[in-house]
Amino acid sequence: MAGAGAIAEHWGRGDVYGLIISALAKAGKPLEGLTVEDLAPVDHYHARGFPATVELADRLPIRPGDHILDIGCGVGGPARYIAQRFSCRVSGLDITEPYVQAANKLTALLRMEGQVQVLLGDGQKLPYGDACFDGAYALHVTMNVADRPRFFAEAWRVLRPGAFFALTEHGLGPEGNPHHPVPWSEDGSGAYLVTPQQTQALLQGAGFTGIEVEEAGAKYLAGYKRAVQLAERGQLPPLGVHLLMGENAVLKMSNAARNIEEGRTRPIEVICRKPG
Repeated sequence: MAGAGAIAEHWGRGDVYGLIISALAKAGKPLEGLTVEDLAPVDHYHARGFPATVELADRLPIRPGDHILDIGCGVGGPARYIAQRFSCRVSGLDITEPYVQAANKLTALLRMEGQVQVLLGDGQKLPYGDACFDGAYALHVTMNVADRPRFFAEAWRVLRPGAFFALTEHGLGPEGNPHHPVPWSEDGSGAYLVTPQQTQALLQGAGFTGIEVEEAGAKYLAGYKRAVQLAERGQLPPLGVHLLMGENAVLKMSNAARNIEEGRTRPIEVICRKPG
């Protein structure tokens, strides 16, 4: 079983902030006047990236002034987008220290420190008090969560009554045995996929109700294939999440698509609530 340190190292090492700043320069994006949209191609590090964040946000009942939790926030793109869009506050948490450092530096670059704050920490042991958030989400995080009952129990604990909880993930498909490497694991270590049915049962066990599960395989498959096609034509942009995936980014995306096609993984999007 891979520990949290190994999982964190898989996701990011070195100067992630410097890598993004260098890519911004190559893309012709000056740092002065940089916007949330300028960063969007690189800082929404989950399947389908920025468009998926926008689509999920369209479904979330967030009000101005709410305090939202982003569990496994990466370099902070979704947190900054949601904070700006809904005029709310977002607290982010991630186990990968270079991501946390990059997230806070990018937030400062956009002068959003009053709305977004990111801490180093583990979603299986949240460093927050009980019932202090109006909503929470975890975007493609749970594939690396060994103790899902504890993860969901912690999300439940920090949410106020009536708050929403949303997650997106690659569930385990009927064929199982995914091909590796994929974005969340080089060789299967640190990967803890469960079926969509198991995810729903675990959420129910934690106390969540009104659980809505949406199949997302077709959307994710199209997104991965589009990125692979661009790579094969040598047309990947200088600014994109492939920068964070490492040298075998194209193989990871290709395998992610293949796993969906072969029924080895089953991507889903989930929204549920803590009863009021």
